[in-house]
Amino acid sequence: MKHILSALCVMALVLCLIVGVGCPACASEAEPDSVILVAYFSATGTTKAIADYAADILGADIYEIVPAEPYTDADLAYYTGGRADQEQNDPSARPAISGGVEDMGQYDTVLLGYPIWHGQAPRIISTFLESYDLSGKTILPFCTSHSSGIGSSDDDLHFLAPEADWLDGSRFPAGTTRDEIAAWLDACGIKAAPQTGVFDFERKTVMLNSGYEMPIMGLGTYSLSDEECYNSVTALLQAGGRLIDTAYMYGNEAAVGRAIRDSGIPREEIFVITKIYPGSQYANPEQAIQEALDKLDIGYIDMMLLHHPGSNDVKAYKAMEQAVAEGKIHSLGLSNWYVKELEEFLPQVNITPALVQNEIHPYYQENDVIPYIQSLGIVVQGWYPLGGRGHTAELLGDETICSIAADHGVSSAQVILRWNLQKGVVVIPGSSDPDHIRENLDLYGFELTEDEMARLNALDRNEKHDWY
Repeated sequence: MKHILSALCVMALVLCLIVGVGCPACASEAEPDSVILVAYFSATGTTKAIADYAADILGADIYEIVPAEPYTDADLAYYTGGRADQEQNDPSARPAISGGVEDMGQYDTVLLGYPIWHGQAPRIISTFLESYDLSGKTILPFCTSHSSGIGSSDDDLHFLAPEADWLDGSRFPAGTTRDEIAAWLDACGIKAAPQTGVFDFERKTVMLNSGYEMPIMGLGTYSLSDEECYNSVTALLQAGGRLIDTAYMYGNEAAVGRAIRDSGIPREEIFVITKIYPGSQYANPEQAIQEALDKLDIGYIDMMLLHHPGSNDVKAYKAMEQAVAEGKIHSLGLSNWYVKELEEFLPQVNITPALVQNEIHPYYQENDVIPYIQSLGIVVQGWYPLGGRGHTAELLGDETICSIAADHGVSSAQVILRWNLQKGVVVIPGSSDPDHIRENLDLYGFELTEDEMARLNALDRNEKHDWY
């Protein structure tokens, strides 16, 4: 765990001092992208408000510590000898909790919230901490108080979970805003795990269910000869593109690998998809996987797909699963699998595909298939996004598409590709023209309106342009 004050903490210091929080003290950073729980006890609702903000900002689970015997107003009255006074005067008091966290083991980080009672955390917080094995977890406490700071209430809890990594806590008064909580969390290095399958248009990537990040726009190399492929991949990489789709059947894996090696771009910045094909490759998948590794010669394969359903496809996929375990492949996927095929296939394998790649364009939209695939936590990728061989000119000349393109000052191809992205479909248009390759990457300076998306959706003809 790092204990270095980040620049972000320094920037947040001013805000934290204004609202009375000791934010920079918690500058030890929790692991990014961790699974987070916000657990809190709130007697009057003040702590609940802070906990709700934190959970919403982080996309975290939230758990309210509810006493088995609720506190009454009389119980909470200070210096009356009531229940709260008695518990706070007795370090061994452990008020019972109603219910519990179902699976504490899944959480890496726990935000622990409570009000200050007589300068300390309520004893029910002690009950909570002693109810679970918190070894190795990061715990970030926070308290609410009108005047008292977090003080020793933080340190005094450490012995109850001594194997946890405790960050220094902070105090918040009533009325603290969501933005102030967001600044505090940022300064403390607490980050939400990226949402799987959600396009990040700033980073131009999507997080796969395999835990790897993939660009949402790239280059398809189908029908590109060896030299064309080398030049096209080189043009893509020089223009900032980082996603390349190839396959055994394309006959150009070696050219893809050579262009990557010659580019000088760090290998980890580039995402390569390849595919093995039914027939002899499915029958001898270990050999097919090694052949792809040898031809590409780039160390590992970011994603391998089965090219389409066929005999021994489950056998081939399980061989790819083993290659994942060996670090040869990072992510797995399928190409040309639809609802029926997925329903039959998925129960037979262990690793859920990270991606399904199908034909998708305005004349063949798969509006029933895309949501189904996405509902499984699988990213959708479209091949033939511009209509495919023999159909591109008609699609690019479509009156509706041309009209929308004119309104935005972009090309018809850019409109179609942006339409895909806004539907959550990764695009891999093929091209050997460097100008087109650069244009196809330039999709982020405009956005289609709901009306324009609807007009494009109305173009669906259920017109498939290839046999897969």
